Amino acid sequence: MLRLSKLADYSCQVMAFMARDSAIHSASEVASGLGMAVPTVSKILKILARYHLVESVLGAKGGYALARYPKDISIAEIINAMEGPISITECSSTSTCERESFCSTKGKLQNINHLIQEALDKVSLAEMITPKSHVVDISAISSRSASL
Repeated sequence: MLRLSKLADYSCQVMAFMARDSAIHSASEVASGLGMAVPTVSKILKILARYHLVESVLGAKGGYALARYPKDISIAEIINAMEGPISITECSSTSTCERESFCSTKGKLQNINHLIQEALDKVSLAEMITPKSHVVDISAISSRSASL
């Protein structure tokens, strides 16, 4: 099963929370807004700052702000910051595998890994916070009301 770690999941939530406005957010404000523990959010923000996804702002009203516009930050970047390179198998990101010389699936698994990476690269933080529009098929309503 492909699954993000809790820290990667939480980091996406933290970034989405911060992307809703251009304000400076304290770790305690983010934690309170998301119902998370302050130490967890602090840890996430420090890691994200190390990867230049957020910037630390000093001062009495300091905290953290996004380092770039939400449209310029991909979900892949956030996940990579928390978990390292996206890899569905160990050989997907490295070429040091004891079975490499007789593995028949390495190339295919690497292709799948690249597809997943590309898909996550295409999803921006801005897309994650944009409300999903609901399309209503009014033809179903029109035909039903005509039969009443």
